[in-house]
Amino acid sequence: MAVMRRGSNVALTREIPGLTGIVFGINWDAGSESLLSDNLVVAAILCDAAGKAVSDEHFVFFNQLSSPDLSVTQLEEALGDDEEQIEVNFAAVPADISRIAVVLYINEGTARRRALGQLKQCGIRVLNLADNSELVRSENLAQALSAETGISLGEVYRHNGGWKFKVVGGGYTKGIEGIAADYGVTL
Repeated sequence: MAVMRRGSNVALTREIPGLTGIVFGINWDAGSESLLSDNLVVAAILCDAAGKAVSDEHFVFFNQLSSPDLSVTQLEEALGDDEEQIEVNFAAVPADISRIAVVLYINEGTARRRALGQLKQCGIRVLNLADNSELVRSENLAQALSAETGISLGEVYRHNGGWKFKVVGGGYTKGIEGIAADYGVTL
C-alpha cells in the first residue's frame, strides 16, 4: 500500500493486470465536531473528456445512489474504517465517461459556520473491488484546508486503454456551488 500526495497518480490497471473495478473509501475525523461530521456529503461525478458531468443523473450521492448505467454506486453503509464508500465497475463504465471524480462537501457549510479546515483528518483510499484489499491511499488532505467547504479528493480516469488514479486535494470555498460550477452540475 502506497501513501500518495496531492497531484500524484498511479496507473492502476497497468500495475494490477486484471483489475475489474475499485472501491473508493472516504474517511475523515471531525473530533468532537458532530455538526460538521453529520453534514459531510460524499459524491462521485462521472465526467466526459472535457471534465464536465455527462448529465445531472451522473452525480452520485445520498439522494441518487448510482449512475444511470449502474457502473458507479455509493454504498448505503460503508465497510471497515471508511465513512463512505463508492464502487466503480470498470467494464460497466460507458465509453463516453473519461473520469470519475470523488468530492466531499459540507451540506450548508457556510450557513452552519463550519469548514473542512476543522477536520483532524480527511482522505481517500482505493481498494480492489474483487477482494477489498487496499491498493493506495492519500495523505491527510485536511492539513492544507482552512475555510474551504468542499474538496475534490481524487479521481480515476482513462489513460492509454487503462485506468489511473490521481489524488487531487483541491478545495472550494463555495462548497457544492463551486464543485457544481467546475463540473457542470445543475443544483
